[in-house]
Amino acid sequence: MTVEEMLAREAIRDTISRYTIAGDRLKVDDYAACFTEDGVMESQHENPDSVFRYEGRAAIHDWQSRWLERTMAGEHIHAATFARHHLSTCQIDLTGPDTARARTYWVAWTDIGPDHAGYYMDSFRRTGDRWLIAHRVVREDWRSPDSLFGTAVSNSR
Repeated sequence: MTVEEMLAREAIRDTISRYTIAGDRLKVDDYAACFTEDGVMESQHENPDSVFRYEGRAAIHDWQSRWLERTMAGEHIHAATFARHHLSTCQIDLTGPDTARARTYWVAWTDIGPDHAGYYMDSFRRTGDRWLIAHRVVREDWRSPDSLFGTAVSNSR
């Protein structure tokens, strides 16, 4: 592995971490900045209420802004008092000088402990000196029957 490859992988890990922290803290601008201008954020889920697709950084920003605005207005997007997404295994494959793919496992914790879990399937693109998410698919593999976060997607539309 070359130094350039190591730097690319570390930059990708940095973007993944920034996305996670920004999402959990509802830092809308920081969250959207993790995506390319034409980035796509979508989910795969058995429950149609949990499926979403947003195309473009502006659409992703608008989605997160609605979430923040409703939360600040006292609406209950979900029943949790906090959400923390913890990342574990992350495999990054550089597919070209300016492109990469990554698969990252995650588990979300709320007031009840483990609330839901799954993985991200990402395509990354180098944009300037940053590696940004060009396409993210969120796959939820498991949800607690007592999930406090289960209504979050349907309530943030």
